[in-house]
Amino acid sequence: MSRIGRTPISVPAGVEVKIGDDNLVTVKGPKGTLTQKLSSAMTLTQEGGELHVTRPNDLKENRSLHGLTRTLLHNMVVGVTEGFKKELDVNGVGYRVAKDGKKLVMNIGFSHQVTMEEPDGITIDVPNPNKIIISGADKQKVGQFAAEVREKRPPEPYKGKGIKYTDEVIRRKEGKTGVKKK
Repeated sequence: MSRIGRTPISVPAGVEVKIGDDNLVTVKGPKGTLTQKLSSAMTLTQEGGELHVTRPNDLKENRSLHGLTRTLLHNMVVGVTEGFKKELDVNGVGYRVAKDGKKLVMNIGFSHQVTMEEPDGITIDVPNPNKIIISGADKQKVGQFAAEVREKRPPEPYKGKGIKYTDEVIRRKEGKTGVKKK
């Protein structure tokens, strides 16, 4: 049996979980409200302060969905209590970012400024010109928006210029040696 799927999800105080028809789950907490339709094959039960996910049988598809359903539900509970965040670093001479209202304005080596609109449910914070902090309650939205920001100028392997995650390690390459053969 799935070790991840078996573990119960503890629901902290101040978080309200509603399991509707066809496994439409709504989680309401201090950081907001998240709604997601989970797999209808799984059985979701709420006992006291815990949520349990069970599967009907051991078919391969149900075994796969068991851990996934539990993880999605857990991410919703964690999102409305603590929230998720991704930190990005901007490296390069003259590369800098700023926040203009609800827009992220980036000078990243192009002839023009790159601007991105702040999506609903996500907050962008720019503590200094070389750092971007993206936070929100929905883990998928936070990760997707961080990936879209990084995609504007991914880090290159020679000088390390570009936008990278704070915990990301760039494998550096050696440049040309400049030695000619005779």
